[in-house]
Amino acid sequence: MDQSFYTENRKSLYGNIPAGSLIVLFAGRAPRKTADEMYPFFADRSFVYFTGIHQEETVFLAAVSGDGVKETLFLLPHDEHAERWTGRRLSDAQAEAFSGIGDCRELSGFAAYFRRLALSGDYENLYLDIDQLTADEPGRDAMKLAALAGEQFPFLVRKNLHPQICSLRTIKKPCEIEAMKRAQLLTRDGIQAMMKASRPGMYEYQYKAEFDYALAQQGALVPAFPSIISVGQNNFCIHYHEYSGQAKDGDMVLNDVGAAWDDECTDVSRGWPVNGRFDDRQRALYECAYQTSNHMFEILKPGIPMKDVDRIAHDYCYELLHDLGLVARREELGRLMWHGGAHHVGLDVHDVVKYDGLLEPGYVFCVDIGIYCEDWGIGFRLEDNCHITENGCENLSAVTPRSIEDIEAFMGRR
Repeated sequence: MDQSFYTENRKSLYGNIPAGSLIVLFAGRAPRKTADEMYPFFADRSFVYFTGIHQEETVFLAAVSGDGVKETLFLLPHDEHAERWTGRRLSDAQAEAFSGIGDCRELSGFAAYFRRLALSGDYENLYLDIDQLTADEPGRDAMKLAALAGEQFPFLVRKNLHPQICSLRTIKKPCEIEAMKRAQLLTRDGIQAMMKASRPGMYEYQYKAEFDYALAQQGALVPAFPSIISVGQNNFCIHYHEYSGQAKDGDMVLNDVGAAWDDECTDVSRGWPVNGRFDDRQRALYECAYQTSNHMFEILKPGIPMKDVDRIAHDYCYELLHDLGLVARREELGRLMWHGGAHHVGLDVHDVVKYDGLLEPGYVFCVDIGIYCEDWGIGFRLEDNCHITENGCENLSAVTPRSIEDIEAFMGRR
């Protein structure tokens, strides 16, 4: 992304912050994995959204006053010995080039600088991104600073910035859509590589290797999220990550995968027969998902309540499954459709956004039609990424074969 993307995001944030406020955001740090090994570092996505910085233990502070906004980045200092082991750290000039923030200081100075501002009498509010998934989740840096401020600076009113961040991240900018389209091409190549290699006797880890290799050849060294790739009975585990199953003739391959480009994620699911030809039952169920998905892309447009998207899809698919004789009443649909699928996609594959309200131009979310018929031994999902436009929507992942005819034609060329 260009530097202007991050500066504009910060400017939009400040429009909702009153004078006399401090904003602090953290990049985070890699947790310990085992012994002296750490997990690979993954920067907090909201921190990246506002700064473009991916280096761990980086802190952003904005002091909002009646005179404007004073922005400061706190970075790990140059350390020749440490960098020999773990790689070069960003210089001040590099950090400014990414973020557009000219005041860069050493991380060790953050505590004293924050204390001076807090005690100056010029600031009443402290805004932090408090995003806790579970009650027992280990305390993140924002939670630790909130606790410290409560003890040492009780006159600062602590406020959660997360709802405002979600609201900003809901609407994707044109540059984000372009990055998603580039990521869709990588995702397509990875899925087609799996389709091309597919054969009875192949293991799930071999499918995964085909996907990872296709992405890596174009500079995407890790997928947007841990790939879900399964065959046969393993398809009935929604979030399956073992990759140990072996495909049998007549099985369907379920894959829920995605690439990222410029930090923007994709989330695409395709199901296909291991041998490249749909049998009658596979064809019947896949057509239900395919027709439902097409219906959604025909009707989705600004003004529809976001909360209704799943319901509309399930209602439509119910009628098709009812015609097959698989369900007699709407209440029975849960036996075949186990989940919704209209989650937003962006910097996170399950993007943090404002979930209520009406669809607006710039929304990007999944249309995920999953059908799991255990009686027939068939489970798969057809998942595409929907971009809401001014007058309707576009299917960002239509570049990947999705109809029975297209899938069989592609696999027939193996």
